Amino acid sequence: MIGLLKKVIGDTDQRVVKKMEKNAEAVKSYENDMRKLSDDGLRQKTEEFKERYQNGEKLEDLLPEAYAVVCEGARRVLGLDPYHVQIIGAIALHRGEIAEMKTGEGKTLVATMPVYLNAITGKGVHVVTVNDYLARRDSTEMGKLYTFLGLTVGLNQKGMSKDEKREAYNCDVTYGTNNEFGFDYLRDNMVLYKEKMVQRKLHFAVVDEVDSILIDEARTPLVISGSVQQSTKLYGYADQLVRHMIQDTDFTIDEKRNNVQLTEDGVTKTEQFFQIDNLFDQDNVQITHHVNQALKAHHTMLRDTEYVVEDGEVVIVDQFTGRLMKGRRYGDGLHQAIEAKEGLPIQKESMTLASITFQNFFRMYDKLAGMTGTAKTEEEEFQNIYAMNVTAIPTNEPIIREDKPDLIYKSQEGKFKAAANHIEELHQKGQPVLVGTASVETSELVSQMLKKRRIPHSVLNAKNHENEAKIIENAGEKGAVTIATNMAGRGTDIKLGDGVVELGGLFVLGTERHESRRIDNQLRGRSGRQGDPGASQFYLAMEDDLMKRFGSDNMSNMMNKLGMEEDQPIESRLVSRAVEQAQKRVEGHNFDARKQILQYDDVMREQRDIIYAQRMEVLESEDLSEIVLRMMNSVVDSSVAAHTPDEEVEEDWDLEAIVNYLNGNVLHEGDVEVADLRGKDPEEMKELIKEKVKANYKAKEEEIGAEKMREFEKVIMLRTVDRKWMHHIDQMDQLRQGIHLRAYGQSNPLRDYQFEGYNMFEEMVASIEEEVSTYVMKATITEEVKREKVSEDEEANHGNNTDKKREKNKKRQPIQRSSIAKRNDPCPCGSGKKYKQCCGS
Repeated sequence: MIGLLKKVIGDTDQRVVKKMEKNAEAVKSYENDMRKLSDDGLRQKTEEFKERYQNGEKLEDLLPEAYAVVCEGARRVLGLDPYHVQIIGAIALHRGEIAEMKTGEGKTLVATMPVYLNAITGKGVHVVTVNDYLARRDSTEMGKLYTFLGLTVGLNQKGMSKDEKREAYNCDVTYGTNNEFGFDYLRDNMVLYKEKMVQRKLHFAVVDEVDSILIDEARTPLVISGSVQQSTKLYGYADQLVRHMIQDTDFTIDEKRNNVQLTEDGVTKTEQFFQIDNLFDQDNVQITHHVNQALKAHHTMLRDTEYVVEDGEVVIVDQFTGRLMKGRRYGDGLHQAIEAKEGLPIQKESMTLASITFQNFFRMYDKLAGMTGTAKTEEEEFQNIYAMNVTAIPTNEPIIREDKPDLIYKSQEGKFKAAANHIEELHQKGQPVLVGTASVETSELVSQMLKKRRIPHSVLNAKNHENEAKIIENAGEKGAVTIATNMAGRGTDIKLGDGVVELGGLFVLGTERHESRRIDNQLRGRSGRQGDPGASQFYLAMEDDLMKRFGSDNMSNMMNKLGMEEDQPIESRLVSRAVEQAQKRVEGHNFDARKQILQYDDVMREQRDIIYAQRMEVLESEDLSEIVLRMMNSVVDSSVAAHTPDEEVEEDWDLEAIVNYLNGNVLHEGDVEVADLRGKDPEEMKELIKEKVKANYKAKEEEIGAEKMREFEKVIMLRTVDRKWMHHIDQMDQLRQGIHLRAYGQSNPLRDYQFEGYNMFEEMVASIEEEVSTYVMKATITEEVKREKVSEDEEANHGNNTDKKREKNKKRQPIQRSSIAKRNDPCPCGSGKKYKQCCGS
């Protein structure tokens, strides 16, 4: 059955490719015409295409001729003549699909064709890469081609000023990383003036290494945050405690879920340490949380695997690329727990100001396309989440690399010894070797073994990534030995040196299997590019993480019974298939986790869209008076409705409460008395009050002047919306953290999150309306009003749940007592405290 399905899927790919081949032939039919044109004539084609598009011609109709222009431009400027299969890949990208193209097939050049065609619209095209180095390299190299054809090219990188970013985004083609594009979107929705925004509407993006960005990083949201004023001493106390805890006595570790759980003895020990009666009392929630995070820090977060310590800071290592993620922090106090473990200064936790997942960010583009060497294994996820099909593009030359069966060893010691022996053999005969490792720790271990054998080699890991280009450039030379973490599998091309083809090409030696087949395939794909010879083989041990987590016990027992030595391997396709099945299970689990995250984030997405749209309306509008009056009317409606319920008789209505509330928020003392409301039905009351509110509003506008009133309303609305939204995000995050516990009560956590999230959002909107109304009507304007950020020096982060969040909160400003209402209201300075406990004290 599986074989039949594979055949059907393969046939489907072939049918799709065959259709695109006809389009590719149409592109080739223009080849001679383009070669006859002068450089200026070729460049003028761009203006011609723009004009034809503006006159109603579709991009699909322009495609053959436009692609032919790019092909000819590439031949003249870059000295590259795109292959037939590259044109097919470019057609797939224009269709909004993912082009799966093997390593060395020239994906960078493939992207130039759809980028050029879609840039003709004048709406801007984003080319998204996994790191700054690739963005800079590709914008420089491919930028020569775009510039030659009359397009403008921009590079968007971290640390650029807003003016520089705006200039980059206004170009026809903009290169940058996924992080920077996403953070710019969030920052744009925090600006106080529309002119400060840098991005245009998200039109078309081509994502390089699309599986890395849209799948591997999909679980880690982009976050902009601010620091929380909270003591860090509890982290130190929890760290002291867990150092004296014993595994399996005081706590247990669930390896499959990578989680830690206190035992009864551990609970008792914690209660004695903190001198409390009951650890699970509501007052002790913080203690429980800190102890759990300290246990995780000590027993699941391994130094030189999950993180490294550099310059006195804990720096996360990306588990998919092996790169250092400077500036990112684990969320929920885990980073602080690791800092305590390592004896480093403990940074303060923070509050989220804005966040979005890559899944929801990239779904906002009008059209999205991607390319990678490995996507077919995740096709279902691409279709379900992004509505993108994966098309496997044939290679220009047949792949002749030999993928050898895995070698399984009893212990890691035996595995590494055998691997080192094999590397030594290959090195002696001059065949270059790329040694793939899953962590910094393993790369350094292998390096030490090779040093003892006096084998010259290069190490490419998160600690040594500055020399990446040079190391990769030499990795295919005769006798070269390169040890690399997963980062070597992305965006780089290893070319073979002189005489290497005769020796068998590049040999890729993997020291363990990754939990994702795609990462293994990426590593394998470094060898055998463009029809070159090559070989790959993975060395595994029963003690490897993947083997331990998924069913190695039986095999380990079998090896013991057979009396197998430490360095004696099992070489079996059957074992390799079993490992792949384990990887499929992990991939399925990860897909479910990403899908669940998206379901929860979709709740926030709907709310975020509403708030950002309202914010944009405020920024773009010259006159907010209608919106402000609508808010005031809403405040009146809710107040009257709350105190005149249908189920009560008129005599029981609390008219005094209506008068007191409205006098404190939108009316002046004596504007409306209880006697004025008595005998009227609720609608008549609302009408009377609204007339008074409108009259007071008009009087205030006349008093301070219409121009100052309009700017004052913008200031109040932006400040209120930003502050309320910031606290709402934090509340939603707290709700999200604990909602899974509802499952124990036979409740659906997602449904509860949607329902409670909706109610919280409605409460926030009502709160915004009330605060804006109160400020507009009650505040006294004593000087020129200015727009101010809720938080200054925002830092953008991307990491596990939340990351480095060192955003300094805006210094509180004193206010005029006459400008604010009741003592129990939130203080207008933005501290989050009640007025009576802050500026009103």
